[in-house]
Amino acid sequence: MTIPFDKNTQRIAAIDWLRGIVMILMALDHASWYFNTNRIFADSILLYEPGLQFPADQFFTRWITHICAPTFIFLAGISIAISNFQQRQQGISNAVIDRELLFRGAFIALIDLGLFSLVSGKPIFQVLYAIGISMMLMVYLQRLGIRMAFFLALLLIVGSELLLMELWQPGGKVPFWLAITFAPVFGETYTALYPALPWLGIMLLGWVFGQRLIAAQSDSWAVNRMLMTIGWFMLILFVVIRGLDGYGNMFMHLEGNTLIQWLHVSKYPPSLAYTLLELGLMAIVLALLMRLESIKKAINPNSPVLVFGQTALFFYLAHFCVLLALKPLFERGSLEQTYWITLLVLIILYPICRIYRSLKYRYPQSLLRFL
Repeated sequence: MTIPFDKNTQRIAAIDWLRGIVMILMALDHASWYFNTNRIFADSILLYEPGLQFPADQFFTRWITHICAPTFIFLAGISIAISNFQQRQQGISNAVIDRELLFRGAFIALIDLGLFSLVSGKPIFQVLYAIGISMMLMVYLQRLGIRMAFFLALLLIVGSELLLMELWQPGGKVPFWLAITFAPVFGETYTALYPALPWLGIMLLGWVFGQRLIAAQSDSWAVNRMLMTIGWFMLILFVVIRGLDGYGNMFMHLEGNTLIQWLHVSKYPPSLAYTLLELGLMAIVLALLMRLESIKKAINPNSPVLVFGQTALFFYLAHFCVLLALKPLFERGSLEQTYWITLLVLIILYPICRIYRSLKYRYPQSLLRFL
């Protein structure tokens, strides 16, 4: 695998494929939010009622989308590492690179704090807020070097629960500073679904892996083996931490020995068990996709998964517009209907995303580069 210099003409297909898969799963989750009468949303101690039983089809439809946020944020960290490397190879100064990353992060965060907050009628801190703030912080944190960045990532991911055990009582009053950094809030005045700092840890991990990918660009099999090893190691750690049912579960304890109970982990905020499970699965899938890329003779540049992966932020914004446009046409109903509506959304978005991608590549220095 070679890291290309021109990100507009050559990209790592496996990363785009994985990002595209994530966008498709995200569309399913949001279609379920709009059209699924019995959608499950109990991924936090703040949302779950002990003893509640989940229908398997509804639970797993929600569960398969859990991989979206950590994967997207991890891949954003990889993209920062590779993009900065490419730009330095082209002679672009660090000051210009940092300014671009800072502006991009601010733009993404402001989509949540401006656009989505306006639509919601209250301030709302969702995934774009966490991504944008993390990108802005990465301008400075990447100067720590790979080793320090790795240890800081581990500290944020592993140590968040320790901090919250001291400062946070689930269901109690949460100061604003804690809500936007570590502890979620589902309130009438504002909502903080994605406190920034636990997700920053995942972006830092992605950046560290991106540096490893750059260093080993002539040895794709070494990267592949590393991903597989790390992925299975994370899944084993997940089983241990979930089985011990103590620290690392973010107050979401086992209430039985069923598969659903084992997989019912805290996303808001992300527990260590959740992060290990999702990043472990992501690492294995990415390894398989990289292996596929290495043996595939011709990559179809217009495959839907690749197109969605190369227009991810645009897809994110556009799919909400399509869902809102479809809302008057469909009543809330069955899970089966949700899957059909998701397919319709993807069919509508595919040509739109292709057109946008063409424009973005044609005008690489325009404002389109921020989407």
